[in-house]
Formats: sequence, structure tokens, C-alpha cells
Amino acid sequence: MSTHHRAAVLGSPIAHSLSPVLHRAAYAELGLDDWSYDRFEIDERALPGFVEGLDGSWAGLSLTMPLKRAVIPLLDAISDTAASVEAVNTVVFGEDGRRTGDNTDIPGMVAALRERGVDKVESAAILGAGATASSALAALSGICAGPVTAYVRSAARADEMRGWGERLGVDVRIADWAEADLALTAPLVIATTPAGAADALAGSVPERSGTLFDVLYEPWPTRLASAWAERGGAVVGGLDLLVHQAVLQVEQMTGRSPAPLAAMRQAGEEALAAR
Repeated sequence: MSTHHRAAVLGSPIAHSLSPVLHRAAYAELGLDDWSYDRFEIDERALPGFVEGLDGSWAGLSLTMPLKRAVIPLLDAISDTAASVEAVNTVVFGEDGRRTGDNTDIPGMVAALRERGVDKVESAAILGAGATASSALAALSGICAGPVTAYVRSAARADEMRGWGERLGVDVRIADWAEADLALTAPLVIATTPAGAADALAGSVPERSGTLFDVLYEPWPTRLASAWAERGGAVVGGLDLLVHQAVLQVEQMTGRSPAPLAAMRQAGEEALAAR
């Protein structure tokens, strides 16, 4: 008799999350008929009660904003990767109910870049300084041989990025957002800004561009990604990141490896096209 296994994504807002589409596609491909994956609108206040109320059928949780830090006190252990950026996007429940937190965004970024042939760069630039920027720095700590220049809007954000650089062992240089067009000459540019924030840079893409990793997936392509592709530069998108981090989540939650990357990506593309 097979037991039902449950997993879900939590966050607020959560209605637009593609995680259910990706995880369900993986279950279908892996023949895991007794697995289900849902989404729940949960904020920081509701999180402890939700987690305490889960029974033994639960295998894992995906966490999105604003829960990636709030979940940490509720866990029995977290991975070094998650600790390095104080952010957990994956919780796996052991058979004894033990809760372990991990961060698959960071290895997901590395895998998405490697898929496009980028596994080492001499220098890099990051646009923005939010939570995703710290994950980008952590990913770059293993990829980038030289300095990483972060283009930020405020002194507070500059201090934050310097702090992350010190913690992660990355040589971080700070530049003003007003000079963000200079970022585009770096061999690898990671755009972590909200929708529309980097649109004005589309006219500044150089004739010979390296690789752009734009973490947005909706709307896609962004104006910057379109201009980059027109110039012949390589583009890695937010859906690539979403799929690669979900692949790692599926493997951890189900114990099955490898997760079906191609089927998951296709399901994500179809879901976005239907919106």
C-alpha cells in the first residue's frame, strides 16, 4: 500500500507561482502518482502555525518571499549554502520529522549558467542589491576569478553588498546605479532588479556582449534581454533559474535523481505562454 506524499510552495503573494507546474510535471515524468504539490498563501505570521500543523505525509516545502529568512528558526538544521546567505528556499522533512533547510537558488544559478557554457569568468557585474543579489554573489564565489561590481541605488544597499562580499569571500566593488550602462561590458552580467527597472539599459548593450543572466521570467523577454539577444549575446533567463532550482528541490524531496529537467522546462514554458 503506497502512502500519499505531499509538498507545496508557501509565500505571499503566491497565486502566480510556477512551482506547482514544475513539480507536478516532474512527478508525472517520474511516475510518482501518489505525490501531490500545492500552493498556500502564507505570510511570516502564519508560517510557524502552518509548519507545526504538518503531518507525516509531508515530504517538503518550497519557500518564496517573504519566508526565506522567517523559516530558519523553525528548522532543526540548515545547509552551509543556506547559512551563507541566511535564506532557505527548500525544507525537507526526514522520516523522523526532522526539518532541514537548504538553498537551491545558488546551485540553481550555477547550473543554469553551466548549461549555457559559463563555468568560469574573470569578472562580473550585478545589477541591484536585493535578496537575489546575495544569492548571485554566492553563485559567483565559485565561478568568478576576479572582482564583482555591484550597481546599487543607495548607500545602505552598498554597505549590504560589501558585507555579503566579505562573508562570501567575493571581491565586491560598488558602483552607482547612474553608471549601470558600464555594467554591460562585463563578461557576465546578472540582473536582479524588479520588472522594468533595467529597461532603460536596453539601448546601451555593447556590440560585443558576454552573457546576461536576467532573473525575471514574467514579463519575458525583458527589454534588456531582447536587446542583448539582438546583439548576439548569450541570455540566461529567470525560467532557467526557476527550473534548475526546482530540479534540485524535486531530487531532495523525492530522493529520485536525476529530476526531468526537459519536461519541467517545457511545462513552465507552456504555462507562461498560456498566461
